[in-house]
Amino acid sequence: MDLAAYLDRIGFTGQVTPDRTTLAAVQRGHLLSIPYENLDVQLGRPSTTDPAAAFDKLVTRRRGGWCYEMNGTMGLALEMIGFKVTRLTGAVMRSMAGDGMIGNHLVLRVDLPEGPVLADVGLGDGPFEPFELIAGDHAAREIGFRVERADGGWWRIHNHDLCRPPSFDVHPELTGEDVLARKCAFLQTDPSSMFVQTLICQRFTPDGHVDLMGRVLREVGQGGVTERTLASADELVAVLSDVFGLDEPEAATLWPKICARHALVFGAA
Repeated sequence: MDLAAYLDRIGFTGQVTPDRTTLAAVQRGHLLSIPYENLDVQLGRPSTTDPAAAFDKLVTRRRGGWCYEMNGTMGLALEMIGFKVTRLTGAVMRSMAGDGMIGNHLVLRVDLPEGPVLADVGLGDGPFEPFELIAGDHAAREIGFRVERADGGWWRIHNHDLCRPPSFDVHPELTGEDVLARKCAFLQTDPSSMFVQTLICQRFTPDGHVDLMGRVLREVGQGGVTERTLASADELVAVLSDVFGLDEPEAATLWPKICARHALVFGAA
């Protein structure tokens, strides 16, 4: 678990100190350098919530990952820098599906001298910088999101209009490694899990965001939104490499499953 290797992976240069400036720079660098992706789930490779395993995957093997791995890796690096980090048990789409969603998202609370903030690189397309749990409108890179109080001490973060997913909940004191581990296992094995059903890759770009959901590649930037549908397994492997920096030729074996899911969702091959 080499901090210098992580900082190199995210393109961070200069001194690191446990303050707001360093935290924001680390989060931005991580989001711009490491893609969110669920290839291991799609390929049947087991994943855990162990931050050391995530560090090896994302830094040493230069892969991406999902929330347990993305925030697990950044959280470990932040602790090595000297931050006080608490792993919170979040809940994506709790607003629609209730408490059964608790544990489907790992969020980091970072305690700064001026107060706690949330830092999150594990949503795929979420807040670009650390933020306080203060009700109202927030913005990062001119992209707005909204924070509001929810029930029972929870807070709800409403993402911007073009994002996936639209909201997640977090309780600033709720922790539970057992809950995270159980939900991590469920999401990578249960047939009802969207991560089992659909290939997902996302990454931030200097002026926007790009995501791949199954066969559909979408780019959001200053010029608007563009989409195209991938036509072959070879194109899939090329997009993973060229757009997301993922060298995974085995992904070609997923093509029949991806096409079947596309036909089910869109009603066309």
